[in-house]
Amino acid sequence: MPNIQITEHTLKTDRHTSFYLAAGPEDGPLIIFAHGWPELSLSWRHQLPFFAAMGFRAIAPDMRGYGHSSVYDTHDAYRLELVVEDMLELIDSLERDKAIWVGHDWGSPVAWSMASHHPERCSGVVSLCVPYATIEKGLDEIVQLVDRIVYPEDEYPAGQWEYMRFYEESFSEATASMDANPRNMIQLIFRKGNPEIAGQPSRTAMVRKTGGWFGGLPEAPELPRDDDIVNEEELNVYADSLVRNGFFGPNSWYMNHEANAKYFDKAVDHGIIEIPTLFLAAQYDYTCESITSRLPEPMREKCKNLDEAVIFSGHWMAQEKPFEVNRELTKWLVKKVPEILT
Repeated sequence: MPNIQITEHTLKTDRHTSFYLAAGPEDGPLIIFAHGWPELSLSWRHQLPFFAAMGFRAIAPDMRGYGHSSVYDTHDAYRLELVVEDMLELIDSLERDKAIWVGHDWGSPVAWSMASHHPERCSGVVSLCVPYATIEKGLDEIVQLVDRIVYPEDEYPAGQWEYMRFYEESFSEATASMDANPRNMIQLIFRKGNPEIAGQPSRTAMVRKTGGWFGGLPEAPELPRDDDIVNEEELNVYADSLVRNGFFGPNSWYMNHEANAKYFDKAVDHGIIEIPTLFLAAQYDYTCESITSRLPEPMREKCKNLDEAVIFSGHWMAQEKPFEVNRELTKWLVKKVPEILT
């Protein structure tokens, strides 16, 4: 691969500031990568140079509440409708009509919302780990899709989504324990997938039961860094950003279920998506479990031009298995949106 330069940019409007990374020719077809919790544009470091080398203009913003983008001090500032406005401002500033939108974790409902509310601005949409028409419709919606064999209702009322209930019930407590040691928090969660615990409840299901993310401890314990996900330099970038900004913004994305559900109801064509879509499921992601559970069912009903593939990774797919992710993305682009490659 040629030596690809990744450059830093800042878009400032009257309503919001978006920092973003960019690579590739400015006149290349546009592909925009949206990260999730609690990440950064840096999370797409393996994708930006790859797609730039293919001739794309590859863009990855820090989402609101993260990195060098605007940080807000109210929960409602992190509802999906406002994040979509950020993305519309971004693509407008690039003077483009359309993009391929790629999302992971909370970046997935952003990408899906672009397709469901602004399909005219999308050449196609890709999601890593999070199927369509799930979290966009609110927590109550996805609780209905919980696998009750793994998560008996009397023991895990919200299934693997118990941690989201904990945010709603004890937001300050949850956030304070993360803010107490952001570096340890990142080291703890950024881990590759573990096939040995398949079929067992996700650790996210234990958060309410154990009184917090760390079993009642005031901060995250120190675990060895998983070099298969991040190196020391990358870990420092994540940690420094979270020390500077705190977890209030990232965690507030979980506090807008009702508002997001109302926004979903405004989707065009009752939320049916006709444009090409790709879903990459993670074999060893036991929170966004999309291999054996019912979680992908709404997506399969509403996405009329859907492709699916499975990556043998944990939740941090783009960082753990970048070659596999890039390969599946490329195969889909050639198959479903070849016109943007010519």
